Amino acid sequence: MDAFPARHAYRCLPLDIANGYGWEVQSPHTFTIHWNGGKEPKDVVFEPEGKQPFLDHFVNSAFSHGIVTFHTGYLFRTEPDWHLMATGPFNEPKDGIAPLTGVIETDWLPYPFTMNWQLTRPGTVRFEAGESFCRVLPVRAGTLQAVEPEIFTLDDDAELAGQYQAWRQKRDEFMARYRGGDAETLKQAWQKFYFRGLYADGAPTAAPHQSNLELKTPADRRRKGT
Repeated sequence: MDAFPARHAYRCLPLDIANGYGWEVQSPHTFTIHWNGGKEPKDVVFEPEGKQPFLDHFVNSAFSHGIVTFHTGYLFRTEPDWHLMATGPFNEPKDGIAPLTGVIETDWLPYPFTMNWQLTRPGTVRFEAGESFCRVLPVRAGTLQAVEPEIFTLDDDAELAGQYQAWRQKRDEFMARYRGGDAETLKQAWQKFYFRGLYADGAPTAAPHQSNLELKTPADRRRKGT
């Protein structure tokens, strides 16, 4: 995102906030994965960079069909009625391999789980030391089961329809000026209604609005020397 001109990607607040959700587990090794496209575990070969005698304790192919299994090195425990979603890094596509997502009942689980990726084509894939291979975030058990989605037409909510039409009109006017080369509009570059938590008339939303996200660093409670 930093590589975009004027850090343009950060204007997408939902993307930026999502990138901060959860905590990453990073690889301690640099290595390359070679896959010939076969379905057997032996068809996936791991090549370490330098001397890494314990690489196979960290990553291997145990499930066949091009599945790569990472061991996090942690046994996760959450509060009652809280589970963990384990997935890959958000918004970071990696050529040749894709993360597989799981939800684990870590409020009772007395043993660790693994993070798995699926190779998507024969060839090679490289992971660097310090690169994230797993992201974990807590999810409350039973929340989704309690949700009852409903679909309406927009006009069923007159107030919401009016707010949408007001935004759409301002958006159309803004884009017309932008395409027309209006200097002030080009300087403004983009409308910031959502970024600032505003309605199209400039009034702030009554709902809580978040424009940044900073999570706490895990506290290391391990006994020293163990």
